[in-house]
Amino acid sequence: MKSKSLMIPDEQYRKWISDLSKRYKQSQIKASTTVNVEMLRFYWSLGRDIVAMNAENTYGSGFYEALSLDLRNALSNAKGFSATNLKYIRRFYMLYGNHPQAVDELPYLSDGKNRPQVADDSQSALANEIFMIPWGHHRAIIDKCKSDLDRALFYVNETLKNNWSRAVLLNWLDTNLYERQGKAVTNFALTLPVPQSDLAQEITRDPYNFDFLTIRPQYDEKELKDALMDNVQRLLMELGSGFAFIGREYRLVVGNTEQFIDLLFYHFQLHCFVVVEVKISEFDPKDMGQLGTYVAAVDGILRQKNDQPTIGLLICKTKDNVLAQYAANVVKAPIGISEYQLSTLLKEEYQDTLPTIEELERELNASESAEAGNDKR
Repeated sequence: MKSKSLMIPDEQYRKWISDLSKRYKQSQIKASTTVNVEMLRFYWSLGRDIVAMNAENTYGSGFYEALSLDLRNALSNAKGFSATNLKYIRRFYMLYGNHPQAVDELPYLSDGKNRPQVADDSQSALANEIFMIPWGHHRAIIDKCKSDLDRALFYVNETLKNNWSRAVLLNWLDTNLYERQGKAVTNFALTLPVPQSDLAQEITRDPYNFDFLTIRPQYDEKELKDALMDNVQRLLMELGSGFAFIGREYRLVVGNTEQFIDLLFYHFQLHCFVVVEVKISEFDPKDMGQLGTYVAAVDGILRQKNDQPTIGLLICKTKDNVLAQYAANVVKAPIGISEYQLSTLLKEEYQDTLPTIEELERELNASESAEAGNDKR
């Protein structure tokens, strides 16, 4: 059967299409468990070729459409060669090509030119990080991170560490986790040993994003805490990996008094309790005394010999960072201070149209009475 004519009548281009076809077919015969790795290796090599050949300028404005048609003709059962995806493949290589351990793990162009190669990069950081997450994840990261390599690698590493689905990754990209990670005002460097202080700093966010809550604009502190606990799974996701929820308004008997901690967690990676106090107002240094007391009480009552020192997190509506840092520095307990962001999804103009709890109870009782009367008949 006679092969179809190429869209671009160029000898080097023809050899390149032939070489790509061979490389793609070779990648298809790998074991199914390495399909994603092999596909991304192929995409890497294809993106590298496009950049090295300066193909966009060499073959004109219709290059991606032409390459798309020719690859689909040469590889009749292949997917992933739309013009749009080919542009992503080039951006994939451009984004990660400056990685310190980026290597050319596949043969280069079959044009006889001598190019430096690395024989086996299977253990390189690039292979372990870049080639281990799905292509859909990479497209999302490329869209958000553009050419910011450090930012992109952060999301790649977090995806691998936490086994994020694409939906979860998109959530973190949309809420700018990279910019918020480890940004809380803390005294960890003064109160915790290395590396515990560094690890504790990494689990903080500033601000925390609680946009998933649905509460009225004029909420009080109890409503906020109730809403957080009603969405405890999402709350834990925002707090970060490693958190296990123990309780809300957690009761501690301290001397002859009862104290109630807003939220109590245990962090399995840090091996410590985490006391969280939520304030709906601006940061007030007075809050540090309460939080410091709770941290000390948890250390004295709940902490076991294998646990690390308890950490306190104060999450407030707003804060002055300078004031917060001074306040944290004079506290002996490990404490972090963050803000939170909140979308009040229940608009104020709808509040008067909503029934009160009492009205709902009356309606429910009336409905139950009516059903009981029907049953008697």
